[in-house]
Amino acid sequence: MATLQKIRNHGVILLVIVGLAMLAFILGDFLNSGSSFFNRSRENVGVIAGHDVHYTEYESAKEQLTEVYKIETGRSDFDEELSSQIRNQVWQMMLMDYSLRAEAAKIGMDITSDELSELCIGEHPHELIAGRRAFYDQTGNFNRDYLVRFLASLEQETENAEQAANIKQAKTYWMYWEHAVRLTYMQEKYTTLLQSLIKANSLDAKYAFEARQNSVNAEYVQQPYYAIADSLVKVSSSDLKKLYAKHKEEYKQTPNRAIGYVMFDIVPSEQDFADTEKLMKSLEEEFRTSEDVALVVNTNSDIMYDGQDYSEITIPEAYKEFAFHKGAKAGDVTELRFENNTYSMARLMQVGYSMPDSVCLKAIATQEGQEDVELGWYQASDLSKTIAEPAFAGKRGTRFTVAQGLGEQTFEVIDIAKPTPKVKIAILERTVTPSSKTYSVIYNNAKQFIVNNPTEDAFRAAAAEAGMTVHPQFNLTKVTEKVGDLKASRPIVRWAFDAKEGQVSDVFECGEHFVVAVLTETNDGEYRPMEAVRAELTVEATNNKKAEYIINQLAKASTLEEAAEITGKSIQTAENVTLSGYRFGNAGNEPAVIGRTLALAEGEVSAPIQGRSGVFMVKAGAKTTAEGELNVETEKQQLTSRVAYMIPYQAIALIQEQADVEDNRANFQ
Repeated sequence: MATLQKIRNHGVILLVIVGLAMLAFILGDFLNSGSSFFNRSRENVGVIAGHDVHYTEYESAKEQLTEVYKIETGRSDFDEELSSQIRNQVWQMMLMDYSLRAEAAKIGMDITSDELSELCIGEHPHELIAGRRAFYDQTGNFNRDYLVRFLASLEQETENAEQAANIKQAKTYWMYWEHAVRLTYMQEKYTTLLQSLIKANSLDAKYAFEARQNSVNAEYVQQPYYAIADSLVKVSSSDLKKLYAKHKEEYKQTPNRAIGYVMFDIVPSEQDFADTEKLMKSLEEEFRTSEDVALVVNTNSDIMYDGQDYSEITIPEAYKEFAFHKGAKAGDVTELRFENNTYSMARLMQVGYSMPDSVCLKAIATQEGQEDVELGWYQASDLSKTIAEPAFAGKRGTRFTVAQGLGEQTFEVIDIAKPTPKVKIAILERTVTPSSKTYSVIYNNAKQFIVNNPTEDAFRAAAAEAGMTVHPQFNLTKVTEKVGDLKASRPIVRWAFDAKEGQVSDVFECGEHFVVAVLTETNDGEYRPMEAVRAELTVEATNNKKAEYIINQLAKASTLEEAAEITGKSIQTAENVTLSGYRFGNAGNEPAVIGRTLALAEGEVSAPIQGRSGVFMVKAGAKTTAEGELNVETEKQQLTSRVAYMIPYQAIALIQEQADVEDNRANFQ
């Protein structure tokens, strides 16, 4: 009982303790259960129109497009530039997809499964499907039967791992193009709707017609801004601030960086040249006498020996005379030669035989109702090895079958060229490249440059003293793939967004260069700061002040002759000035001057007009109205057609601009 009483006496304290314990338990449970949410948000590549683009979705799309490129191009090796293109293309498709999907959902627009089926496998498939070479027949034209057979093959039973891999790749290929068709058709459907809604009216037609019909000839005096010395006007900071406020919306920006960088070329040293020469001279005798030349070459040369047959046309030009001169014989060897940083010599392996240079092939029809197709003449280098070998080994009338994609194709040798002299030649070649020691020396030089010059001022001074160019690079965004023409330079961009202004980087290896950079500008605001646009603001503000100066000079002029005398400029002529035109005499594009000129009465002289290139005084001459009557319907159709042409570009750009895009790709590249 005493214990119970103690509990009662401390009841409030216990309630607080229990309450805190329960709160801790609840918060802990919430944080643990919510950790997957927070982790997932950190794994988002971006957000488009409210849709979270998760890293796995983005990577899957990249892998899909990579497979499509492999099938379409026949390539499996992707360099940095092509990989960058694939990443950007994937992001642009996602941007289009989710932004357009969000807009279409607002008006209840979608693509039904029946529509998509008709677009992909109907009697007249969408051009994205009809344009795929995978569905071309031997004539080089789209064949719907090929498409149907391709789709049927995706459902067949697999007999081995290779066939399963081929079918998986084919499914990936089809899914990509099916999605591309859906997206493209949705865009076409949406923009077609807009085109049907946006029409020119009768007032538009009347204005456009009159803008063409009414014209005036004019005389004018122009005082260009460049004719007034800058010292005659004064631009204040207040003038620049007003202009900045006026143009501020034009200065919107995404966060960006500016850098300067120097390059240390990774080139061979004198010792590298000497070592390569020594190596080649040590191999010279073995190359001349060895019975296993292929081993010598393939162990030491930059060019492998594969027993290729060379004709006078296909052999490297440097060895043409050596290999095909009258007395050439197997075992002949050239002297060791040096050219373009390369040491080389060649040995004739086989001479005195002939083979055809080209073969004419026919593709044999694989189904009833189809016809054989003559493909034409090919050299061995034009064909894959699987086709070239049986083709050139055969004779007229020979047929052979090779695997192609998921099927097979039979060819017939229609004709084969007359044999021409051939040779086999082994080439021992080594291009001088930087050794590991040279590499280290150049790298250490770059490192020492950083140690000695840790600030931007020191960086620039040292570069100037060493005769090195500091290359500027502006407007690097988080997703910029490449700095200038530097290879593998994406790491420099990542560094720039982690560094502080004025900081000097570590050494980056970019292809044939080591690169050291300095961060010169950090721009994270929504708008470019006034200092960044001061130069262009100053030009405009200066021209405005010059316009005031010129207008004050011309204040007492009431005729063009007086204006010409004041400015020292001659009177010029502008003919056929219309609102639909863009040029005013020799002055170029001057819309304000054109508008004011057309508003003048015949013979009237204008007050000074501030234009783009200078200040003008204009005298209107005879006004003319061209013959012809307004056809409202024709005019409306023409205007509507012009607008309709621009809508697909402008509408989609606007949709994407307003999609509240958050691009975090930089965190994953």
